[in-house]
Amino acid sequence: MRRLGVRAVVTIGAAALLAAATAAGPVAGAAPGAVVAPGMEIRQDTTKCTLGFVDVQTRTAFTAGHCRGNGVVGDKDGNVVGHQTDFRDDTPNGATISTDHMISDWETIALAPDAQVTDVLPGGRALVFDPSVTLQQGERVCHFGVATGESCGTVDAVNNGWFTMTNGVVSQRGDSGGPVYVLTDDGRAVIVGMFNSTWGQYPAAVSWTSTETQIHQDVYTPAAATVAPPPPA
Repeated sequence: MRRLGVRAVVTIGAAALLAAATAAGPVAGAAPGAVVAPGMEIRQDTTKCTLGFVDVQTRTAFTAGHCRGNGVVGDKDGNVVGHQTDFRDDTPNGATISTDHMISDWETIALAPDAQVTDVLPGGRALVFDPSVTLQQGERVCHFGVATGESCGTVDAVNNGWFTMTNGVVSQRGDSGGPVYVLTDDGRAVIVGMFNSTWGQYPAAVSWTSTETQIHQDVYTPAAATVAPPPPA
């Protein structure tokens, strides 16, 4: 068992927020031409994090659940780029846990209608989901965060809905929610997780496969419960 470390978020001072708001002027929505992309900096209340994944078709974005705020999601320039729609966050911050402990840490964001949406990472690769790509211990992965940029290493261990990394993957405050991905020979980056915190000395991320399953449960299970039974024959 090891202690799960401090989450990699940045708390923005009130004075800095006021200065940014004053410089940007009134904010009603994403400015024309504003781009929403995986790996970009996002701000919610006083917290700065990294955007993890962008679903271009549904105009939905994802980040760490512990990055959540009161609902409005902005970029570093003060533009509103979306609104929080759902989250799960049971990260035991600072607690001592075992590897079989289940960790959920995600937030869904409905993107603003006038935001320009792309799935391209800052390095130029498209970030996609491919269910045929599964994580294995020792597999090479990369992580992108707004504080540290891209760093690559290998999977240290695959646990219950989360995994740890080593051999070069680094993180700092502000990297929370950032994508963890496998680079493929055809030029893609396949998402396998979103950065969560550290487990002992190891950077840790929640599994994208587990996250997708949980989001599906939250979205579809309540709706299914309201379906009326068929009339008697």
